[in-house]
Amino acid sequence: ARLSKNWLIAKLSMIYVEVIRNVPLLLQLFFWYALITETLPGPRSAITIMPGVFMSNRGIKVPAPTDHGAFDLAAIGFLLAFVLIGIMVNLAKKRQDATGKAFPVYRTGLALLVGMPVLGWLIGGAPLELDVPKLQGFNFVGGATLTPEFAALLFGLVLYTAGFIAEVVRSGIQAVNYGQWEAASALGLTRSQTLRLIVLPQSLRVIIPPMTSQYLNLTKNSSLAVAIGYPDIVSIANTTLNQTGQAIEGIMIIMAVYLAISLSISFFMNWYNKHIALVER
Repeated sequence: ARLSKNWLIAKLSMIYVEVIRNVPLLLQLFFWYALITETLPGPRSAITIMPGVFMSNRGIKVPAPTDHGAFDLAAIGFLLAFVLIGIMVNLAKKRQDATGKAFPVYRTGLALLVGMPVLGWLIGGAPLELDVPKLQGFNFVGGATLTPEFAALLFGLVLYTAGFIAEVVRSGIQAVNYGQWEAASALGLTRSQTLRLIVLPQSLRVIIPPMTSQYLNLTKNSSLAVAIGYPDIVSIANTTLNQTGQAIEGIMIIMAVYLAISLSISFFMNWYNKHIALVER
């Protein structure tokens, strides 16, 4: 958006990125938590976003699927769609290398992501009933709850990390020589085609390494959840070590968990970075 030719979009994006990146994440978490708990009304005066969806200082209540096997089949279909997409991408690449004909990977992948869960849901009987939250007494019952702590953590982490990733992506796009844009325009490609087919494949080689660091920072920044009372692994470990007195063991468990997650992310991103790197002949 900062590269947009629209003056308003570019300036609003610049303001968002600069504000988000220069305010400490902990303060942003406190801001979102205070905004949810102090400004929103109580359950009896909850804001109705849409039928069955309510927002109050107790969190966001939304309808939830009932305990039915069809929804389990839909989840299995969703996971199976990812497997089929991976196979399809490999076959499409081999086909294009052999014949030069491109396969509509994006449209087919989207169809699989939507169609496979729907197919599982239909096989399971296509139940339509949902567990809709209802006001009972001083609070809502039923449905699923997005607690104020989790909502504040979600908004804070997403908006904060998005600001940094936006700059990483912008720098990667601008690292591609402008002559590439001009050559694509001379060939009659639209701006979106140029970005998707020419610029992004080249800019990914610049984007992926710093993007890996941002994903690792996102994982480690989630430990700040303890500051707003969200019961993540740090909070649970703190309760455990207070009850058992085994502080060193508790801290080592936390360190081991974050180390395992970070190494897994680093391994995958390094594999992907090697996969898209230029291969010299």
